[in-house]
Amino acid sequence: MAKPVPKPPERKTPRFDLAHWVPAISMLRDYRRAWLAKDLFAGLVLTAMLVPVGMSYAEAAGLPVLTGLYASIAALIGYAVFGPSRILVLGPDSALAALIAATVLPLSSTGAAHTVALASMLATMAGAACALFGLMKLGFVSDLLSDPIRYGYLNGIAVTLAAGQLPQLLGFSGGGGSFLGDVLNAYQALLTGQIQVATAAIGLACVAVILALRTLAPGLPGIFIVFVIAAGAGWWLRHAYQVLVPVIGAIPSGLTLPRLPSVSWPEIRRLSGGAVAIALVSFADISVLSRVFASRADRNADRNQELIALGAANLLAGFLQGCPVTSSSSRTPVAQAAGAQTQVTGIVSALCIAALLLFAPSLLAHVPHAALAAVVICASIAVMQIRNVARLYRRRRSEFAISLLCLLGVVLLGVVQGIFLAVGLALLSFVWRAWHPYDAVLGRVTGVRGYHDVTRHPDARQMPGLVLFRWDAPLFFANANIFSDHLRRAIAQAPSEVQWAIVAAEPITDIDVTAADVLDVLHDELRAEGVRLCFAEMKGPVKDLLRQYGLFQKFSNTAPFFATVGEAVEHCVASRGSPRSPKR
Repeated sequence: MAKPVPKPPERKTPRFDLAHWVPAISMLRDYRRAWLAKDLFAGLVLTAMLVPVGMSYAEAAGLPVLTGLYASIAALIGYAVFGPSRILVLGPDSALAALIAATVLPLSSTGAAHTVALASMLATMAGAACALFGLMKLGFVSDLLSDPIRYGYLNGIAVTLAAGQLPQLLGFSGGGGSFLGDVLNAYQALLTGQIQVATAAIGLACVAVILALRTLAPGLPGIFIVFVIAAGAGWWLRHAYQVLVPVIGAIPSGLTLPRLPSVSWPEIRRLSGGAVAIALVSFADISVLSRVFASRADRNADRNQELIALGAANLLAGFLQGCPVTSSSSRTPVAQAAGAQTQVTGIVSALCIAALLLFAPSLLAHVPHAALAAVVICASIAVMQIRNVARLYRRRRSEFAISLLCLLGVVLLGVVQGIFLAVGLALLSFVWRAWHPYDAVLGRVTGVRGYHDVTRHPDARQMPGLVLFRWDAPLFFANANIFSDHLRRAIAQAPSEVQWAIVAAEPITDIDVTAADVLDVLHDELRAEGVRLCFAEMKGPVKDLLRQYGLFQKFSNTAPFFATVGEAVEHCVASRGSPRSPKR
């Protein structure tokens, strides 16, 4: 009796994993009671830093300080819900302030409300781009910005942002609209006596205290301490000596309701370039920072989910009349040092900021503008990558030059244009290296195994009757003719008459259609001259491409594809005496 044939197991349709897309579910499900006290304390400490920093970066971007506080609330909540990292902190940042100002202020013409609407739409557009890229699993886009490019634009943004804060720091009116204009205006104000002594004294003292506390007591909330002292100094000068120091003034109490910013279609089109630049900068920042903190916690960073969380934070910031936000390399360590365990820290901080706006907004009214400028300038100093650029200078001058060009692009052309220049330089650098790769003629060195570059080993000897040539890059339309010319030159300069040209093809990872056509022509021309072209150590996927192009069999008729360079050399040496086609 035949055994019944077992039914194949039913395939289960994979369920939608909501916890993967909304990490807050897993965080709350696995939350431990012992973490609560630490998260509450860390949230209070973080609030003491986020309030002054959010106000400062908003003013640096040319926006009302309330915009920065709304953006801080949105960033904390949005990332707490969608962010995969346990302690990463998002918010307004110095890296974005100059970008926001360069994008929004030229379009702002009808007052503060219109400026806020433009900034909110900019956050919405950047957030949509981030979320879309995350959903499409395009987190690798952040790799477009290499470290030298990032150093260059961060340095450019830092000096541009710091120069833009000089009027608020020193108490003179007007701004140059560019780095050179801001520096020249500050110089003229100094020469003509337009600087307000009291304002400059408070501003410079705030810079000195923040930098000193950062070095001597990094565990203290230096920015919060400076704000309290600066507010007290401004109040004392006003009441004791009738010296008026510009202050923030009254802040409206209450919270805004979420709504889509009201901006015209022509303005949306003009915001698009800035939105892409902000998304790209934010990609790079959160990609680097999330990997750093994931490695410290022995976890793997999820770049695509980070992009979704970044998009959600920016979308919420846009709906709450905030400005674009990104990850923060200064506030995240504060949360970590304060004992933060989970994103509950961010929720606590967001609730504290909201409570401040609801019940005690007057506490912020006496903070001098000079103190806000001091915070931005100190943040700009922290952002600068002087040591890393010096390391580039010592290690590779070409990458140092790229970083310097990017810095000059941001400073001289503008922040948005500088960012796109940075991307262009990154792509051009990649194309140039693939366009003009390293190649070598190989020979034997006595007492050393294998085959080696004859230019690096002058004592290397080439085998009679053959040229062994290595090409260290993919073959594609831009470098195929260079490959052909260099191989022909190697054949012409060989110490003996050449019968075989062996290409050590292990570094060749791709051959496009144009390069294949060049190889086809080169094969026929060399064959007509009595030289056989063959390949050693070519990868299987590259051979598959040659099959698609109809060249694999044709090349195999001349010589097989050899598994190793040694095998190819042995075959060619053994075949040197065989009949060959006459030279033409």
